[in-house]
Amino acid sequence: MRTSPALRAATLAATATVLLPLTACSDNSSNDTDRTKNSPHAANAADPSGSADLASQKLTWKPCPAPSTAQGGGTAPTPLPGGAAWECSFMKAPLDYAKPDGNTISLALIRAKAVNQNKRIGSLIFNFGGPGASGVATLPAFGPTYASLRTRYDLVSFDPRGVGRSYGVKCENDKQLDARFQSDATPDDAAEEKALLNQQRMFAGACEKNSGSELPYVGTTNAARDMDLMRQVLGDDKLHYFGISYGTELGGVYAHLFPEKVGRAVLDGVVNPTEDYKQSSLGQAKGFQLALDNFTQNCADRGAACKLPGTTGKEVEQGIAELLDRLDKQPIQGLGSRQLTQSQATTGIAASLYSKETWSLLEQGIDEADGGNGALLLALADSLNGRSRNGRYDNSTAANAAINCADSKQRFTVDGTRALIPEFQKASPVFGDYMGWGLMQCTDWPVAGAWETPDVSAPGAAPILVIGNTGDPATPYKGAKAMADELGQGVGVQLTYEGQGHGAYNSGNACVKKTVVSYLLDGTVPAAGTVCR
Repeated sequence: MRTSPALRAATLAATATVLLPLTACSDNSSNDTDRTKNSPHAANAADPSGSADLASQKLTWKPCPAPSTAQGGGTAPTPLPGGAAWECSFMKAPLDYAKPDGNTISLALIRAKAVNQNKRIGSLIFNFGGPGASGVATLPAFGPTYASLRTRYDLVSFDPRGVGRSYGVKCENDKQLDARFQSDATPDDAAEEKALLNQQRMFAGACEKNSGSELPYVGTTNAARDMDLMRQVLGDDKLHYFGISYGTELGGVYAHLFPEKVGRAVLDGVVNPTEDYKQSSLGQAKGFQLALDNFTQNCADRGAACKLPGTTGKEVEQGIAELLDRLDKQPIQGLGSRQLTQSQATTGIAASLYSKETWSLLEQGIDEADGGNGALLLALADSLNGRSRNGRYDNSTAANAAINCADSKQRFTVDGTRALIPEFQKASPVFGDYMGWGLMQCTDWPVAGAWETPDVSAPGAAPILVIGNTGDPATPYKGAKAMADELGQGVGVQLTYEGQGHGAYNSGNACVKKTVVSYLLDGTVPAAGTVCR
């Protein structure tokens, strides 16, 4: 079973640090000297403009094929309302920006041309987050949502390096990933801790074996440089940008590197740039707990209309916690030969909290699992894990780990992680263990990380619209203020949406949409502190 493209995009494609504690790490034979040599830090000192020859390359646009397995599979994108076709191409970029005239890689792009070419502003480049989401596969799913922006922009997206058809990272095969996601992500004793660590070592070992040569070059700094090269190749003087979730971090890093090239930019569902990996994960635990609290209170308020037992939000949540405890001891029937485990159920619950529109699926899935049928919760987990109905996985799990671990310096041991679990459990009784053990994603990764936190300061840049959602589970609301502050006075302009779900523009809120469209199409910058309800 595979969920709709919209749900897939609302879960995986719009996550900040995709909620996959089992995307893991590894023991390996690389020594510290080798890790330093393979680090992307060397590229940071290089001229980020890249090769002049690459900046002048001409793209060949053709009808888009069906998405590859690495992009998530499916059928070729259908034309937009009015018959406009999606076009695809590849852009060459340096593998290593420290050697701009060295080896190159090909980055997959997609576009739909502006309706009004006479009043065309330029290209509006989208990144839908992850990291690890294929923009080539995701943008067409949201094409109608951005129709008003296409009046004056070519809508453009891309697979960032390491993702989909852009030099996609390869790690484990489908069978191995099935086993990985079925395993216990929240160990309760030494034996389970050892099993988790072994799973992580197997995963990172597969990443190093299958994609070791590209792992040093897939970080966010290089992706930001790719976007500036893309700007030049597309013929734009300024980069007009729409970043969602992790895409906000990418947008912030771009603004820091190229402040004078920032055009009109929207950051929606904002990653907090002042938090390190541990702080970000703890914030996510709190965010998902808040979203679950809102869901369970809504359920209780509906009384007999809600399928879940309990007369208060706390009682409904207690029932969910008891279900997860039972699944830890005894999984139930899921889909085909696969069972619904505690870890998969937690993933499915998290997936359905990204949007209020999927709360009904969450309610149904929990109700059915209470009755012994785990099919729906497992299908929701599959949507976040990138598994299609035919058992094929896209490369989002591999790309997510590779990009996160190329960025973050933090590495956690079993003992160190175990010591932090009580703090995570306090933050979230339901998601604490899950998010806490997920800290080990980069333990023993073969490439050193670039930063504790990204630098997004952008003095001199044009105003950037930063949108925070008060009920956002994946990128908690306070991240928007932190991003606006870090971008700098007169650059970061914060807009607040008092709502539920991850991000704001795609919520359907008329105030948010009007503000964003007015800014992108007419250049009207809202007053800082504007609130939409």
